[in-house]
Order: sequence, then structure tokens, then C-alpha cells
Amino acid sequence: MIVTLIVICEVAFWVLLAAGLALRYLAKKPRLGAAVLLCEPLLEVLLLVVTAIDLKNGAAPDWKHGLAAVYIGFTVGLGHSTIKWVDARVAHRFAGGPPPVRPPKYGMARAAHEWRVAARWTVAAVTALALLQAAIWYVGGDGDTGSLEGWQQKMLLVIGINLLIAGGYTVFPKQAPKDAGDRERIDH
Repeated sequence: MIVTLIVICEVAFWVLLAAGLALRYLAKKPRLGAAVLLCEPLLEVLLLVVTAIDLKNGAAPDWKHGLAAVYIGFTVGLGHSTIKWVDARVAHRFAGGPPPVRPPKYGMARAAHEWRVAARWTVAAVTALALLQAAIWYVGGDGDTGSLEGWQQKMLLVIGINLLIAGGYTVFPKQAPKDAGDRERIDH
């Protein structure tokens, strides 16, 4: 049941996103579109409540409960930036908005961008870690929480990988090609 609900929440996320953006840009109803987009967090609240009820009713904590916590964490950490990313592209494509801003490619500007990305992924993973820990405490010492603890280890790995990537761009910043300035002048 939990996996089905996660799939339903993911599909509903994209349906609400499409509906909200369609209302904003195609129907020219930005306030109604924003209201629909603000319904997105309700999906995660629903998933959290159903997962807690499932555990309260005696379900053995397993990978599905961990996946629910991870899904909620990733929505918290990455949902807003995903909506912003899609919104910029839809605004440009259908509403005459400016072209989406591309991330910098080189130097410390790229490193700063990678640290912002790492921060979003870290928020996602820390949120998942907290929810997983809450589930472990909720189940108590009597239940087998090994699968939830396994998910926690995976979230620590996500944090580590993102910090390594951002650190790599900081310590070894990607340099622009020598002829990049010439190519940019030709392209414009």
C-alpha cells in the first residue's frame, strides 16, 4: 500500500505541477495556478500520515516505510527548485518569458552553484534522516528497524557524494577554454 501511495503522490505531483502551470500561463490565471501549486505539500503530509498509521497499526518497518521517508525528504529539499526550474521553462516557452538562466560553467561561480545544489540535496537527505529516525523511535526497540537504518546510511552517502562534488569544483575549479571568449563573440 505504501509503495502504491508513493507512486500516486509522484504522479499527483506532476499532475498538480502541470495543472498549476497551465492555469498560470495558458489560462492566464496566475493566482489560481499558484493556489494549485501550493497544494503540492499536502501530498507529502498525506504520505507521512498514512505511513505513520501503517506503522502504528503494527506493520513491520521495512524498505517501503524508508522509501516514503526518503520521498518526503527529497520533495522537501528538491521540490521547490524543481517547480522553479519547470516554471522558468514553461514561462519562456508559452508565456514569452525570458530564457531560463543556465548555471555557470567555469570557475568559482560554478563552484558556488555546486554548493547550492549540494545544500538542496543535503536538506533532502537530512529531512529523510530525521523522518527515518522518528520512525525508528516510533517503532521502538521491539521492532526490527534494520531497513530504516539502511536508508539512513544511504542518505549519509547522498550527503557525502554531494559534498565531494561541490568540494571538487571548489578545489579544482573548471577553467574556461582559452578560446571560449572568441567562440562567445562569434555565437552572438
